[in-house]
Amino acid sequence: MSTLALDPSALLGHLYISFWVPTALLTAALLLKLPTIVRLWRDPLLRAVGGVLVLATAVFVFCMPSMIVWLNRLTGVANFAAPWCYSLITANSGACLLFIVTWRDGLPERSARTRRTTRWVVSVYSGVIALLWVLFLLADVPVERVRDLDTYYARTPFMCEEILLYLLAHAVACALSLRLIRDWAGDRGLDAWLRWGLRLLGGGYALSLLYDGAKLGAVVARWCGRSPDWLSTNLAPPVASLAAILLAAGFILPHAGQALHDRLRLRLAHHRLGPLYRLLRDAGGGPGPRFALRAPAGLRLTRRETFIRDALLPLARRLDAGLERRAYAAAVSLGHDPARARALAAAVGVLDAIERGRGGAAPAADADPSALLRRIGEISGALRRRREVAAVRVLADAVPRSGVRVPE
Repeated sequence: MSTLALDPSALLGHLYISFWVPTALLTAALLLKLPTIVRLWRDPLLRAVGGVLVLATAVFVFCMPSMIVWLNRLTGVANFAAPWCYSLITANSGACLLFIVTWRDGLPERSARTRRTTRWVVSVYSGVIALLWVLFLLADVPVERVRDLDTYYARTPFMCEEILLYLLAHAVACALSLRLIRDWAGDRGLDAWLRWGLRLLGGGYALSLLYDGAKLGAVVARWCGRSPDWLSTNLAPPVASLAAILLAAGFILPHAGQALHDRLRLRLAHHRLGPLYRLLRDAGGGPGPRFALRAPAGLRLTRRETFIRDALLPLARRLDAGLERRAYAAAVSLGHDPARARALAAAVGVLDAIERGRGGAAPAADADPSALLRRIGEISGALRRRREVAAVRVLADAVPRSGVRVPE
């Protein structure tokens, strides 16, 4: 026999992992979304996400064996925690179904079908919760059962019906949600973050159905005179834990993933402009914009772009169009593709304009800065490889002064 089986405290700790892990992750997900929910409280979808996460967290908190014992002691009613936990599970099932319907079909005020579905789900699941409490009041369950109540009272009048009712309500909500998700995920127009979120949700609801199957299997086995309680006490809790983790990730990923993607995109764009920004700053374009440490990435990018364009305007008037044409031809002769050659030629032109400005060269009368200002990202990327720019510059004078045109 293993040490774990001999040590009750270790066994209890092992069993509690099924509750601690999803509780911690659901709480973290709720805290992650809370600032957005508070800031955009009028958004029904965000409120729905908050409601689902609160109910899901409450399910795992109050279904912990220690919390079950505490509730029973607090109320002085043996097994009072049973209808309380069943009610939370049922409410969370209905809330998840409502959220998916609203998320897929649109906001309630915009869809008559969504309004009808919302009323139907709220009515049915509110009725189920009320019936759970009625059945508990009618049942005779004097012996407190913390972990195996479902199987211990599987043949007790009224309590048997209550157990079947909450399992059926939970299974129906999971099955309907899974079907809605599968139909929705088949839409090819979905973005990647939403598609992955739906896949996680689908996995979570599939595991939730496995949880219902394990619980129901244990109850039916009791009816047949057998006692495979491990289905209810050992298999169902970890399955529910994994399902909760997938569901939490599925609800959060489309929102948090897109926000993270947008932030990363802004930071990468800001980083790509670094070489051109530093070149112009060192060339006398000014000290550059300053920010607080927590300045948004979008503001940083906008300020950097503005600084670069302001610094390029006087330089653009000193551009040598002939040099840029020869640099483009030189870059092509070195094997660069047209887009890369165009960026290298523009970088050569900017470096030459800086040198001409320091030497006091007169501005060109027909200079057009618009094309240069449109290419700041390409130019900055070319400046990351100064050796290529230098090689193009060396060959530029060797290219015949013909009418080579730099494509836009």
